[in-house]
Amino acid sequence: NSPFRFGIRLSVAMVRVSALLFLPVLFGSALSISFYLPVNSRKCLREEIHKDVLVTGEYEVTEQPNTKTNLKITDSSGHILYSKEDASKGKFAFTTEDYDMFEVCFESKFPMGTGRVPDQLVNLDMKHGVEAKNYEEIAKVEKLKPLEVELRRLEDLSESIVNDFAYMKKREEEMRDTNESTNTRVLYFSIFSMCCLIGLATWQVFYLRRFFKAKKLIE
Repeated sequence: NSPFRFGIRLSVAMVRVSALLFLPVLFGSALSISFYLPVNSRKCLREEIHKDVLVTGEYEVTEQPNTKTNLKITDSSGHILYSKEDASKGKFAFTTEDYDMFEVCFESKFPMGTGRVPDQLVNLDMKHGVEAKNYEEIAKVEKLKPLEVELRRLEDLSESIVNDFAYMKKREEEMRDTNESTNTRVLYFSIFSMCCLIGLATWQVFYLRRFFKAKKLIE
């Protein structure tokens, strides 16, 4: 039993070390921010997120008398992914259908002429990817042991990293193709410009020659 227990402890230690090594990547997929929202104003946060990624968020807005705060999450095409009127506290979740720029907007509405109201404090905690998954709930549903949960987390994290590298490679290929296409167009345009200049210079020589001959300045 002693060697078996030692192997278990060694595996757990390796998992914990691996998790610590990947912590900076995990933190990169979470956004926690607080800001003040003046009355009758609108503030938005934008973030680029990959395709088929789970996004979860939790928000809390300090309530002010006669003030109504609306929350809306949209993509670059204007499609509404989440909308909440008179949002004071709550959660949201959605899965991205394509790589896009997503916008989270808070808008404060306050009737004019009812006095001055302090700015509202908005707390937003937004997660996506591996960080957005609730592994405690997964462990309860699938009856996983702590080591199996850590392995599941690392497996999802590895898959996320592979997808990120694949996307970066695809973007690099697209940029390279764009650069090659641009260079080819510039080359053709340069050749065309040189031909035009040579043709214009030749025409000027013949034109001036005929002109000077007509004026009998040259033979």
